[in-house]
Amino acid sequence: MYSRLVLALVLLLAGCGDLPRPFQGQPGATAMRLAQPPPSRLAVIAPPDALLGEAPARLFTDELTAGLLALEVPASAEPVQKGDWQLTARAEQKGANIVPSFTVLDPTGKQRGATEGRAVPQADWSRADPAAMRRAAADAVPAVADLLTRIQAAEQQADPNSLFNRPARLRIAPVDGAPGDGNLSLTAQLVRELGKLGQQVQTGPEGADFTVQGHVRTVPIAGGMQRIEIQWVVSDPKGERGRVVQLNDIPAGSLDHYWGDVAMVVAQEAAGGVRDVILTQSGRR
Repeated sequence: MYSRLVLALVLLLAGCGDLPRPFQGQPGATAMRLAQPPPSRLAVIAPPDALLGEAPARLFTDELTAGLLALEVPASAEPVQKGDWQLTARAEQKGANIVPSFTVLDPTGKQRGATEGRAVPQADWSRADPAAMRRAAADAVPAVADLLTRIQAAEQQADPNSLFNRPARLRIAPVDGAPGDGNLSLTAQLVRELGKLGQQVQTGPEGADFTVQGHVRTVPIAGGMQRIEIQWVVSDPKGERGRVVQLNDIPAGSLDHYWGDVAMVVAQEAAGGVRDVILTQSGRR
């Protein structure tokens, strides 16, 4: 009886074409999407010493804030609050150009680093041309983001107890929402695959630096197919730190019983993304 059941399962998988490895090699536009929200708010200060009037200085600040938010830096143009880091700006005339510069202060007010934006023609800056202000802010965003990354990396490297200097401990929480034996199979396979990548994996919460949990959602679609969405959420005690998303379309009901090799392939694809989140959050990437 057992052998016939196994044979029937093998034939089912073989008869579904791409089903045995539906998540391999086709992660799609969002399948390996990684979100890395930084840990602290950055207050962007309207520059009082940028050779600008109040209105253009506010426009410059708003555009700079929007650009940083687009990179998932938690920037804010609101007044400074306790615990905020700060980004201040000033401008200096160099020949026929104006060069904006930026300084990052930590919550104690200590200067942690500085960088410069691209030069702007003095005529454009002096008349506070809105298009020039927007371009100057957009040009400064990558330099400011790089500065923030370097500051964070330096902090982590200087702390002997930081995740930069020791391996992270990962708790793998049970997967939820999967049909059939997917919850058990996906959880077990992710533990296995992360272990193969050299990660320190545990099932209990004690001492864990990060928790990884998979959430599965199935949606019926046209043509007798079913869309499977798996989101692997990486969190720490402060909240979500990253996410890996996998999408694929399979014949409806194909995974209502046993996932088999499908769980292994899903875990292989997901483990690399989870490792990247951990490395990024540990300052190693």
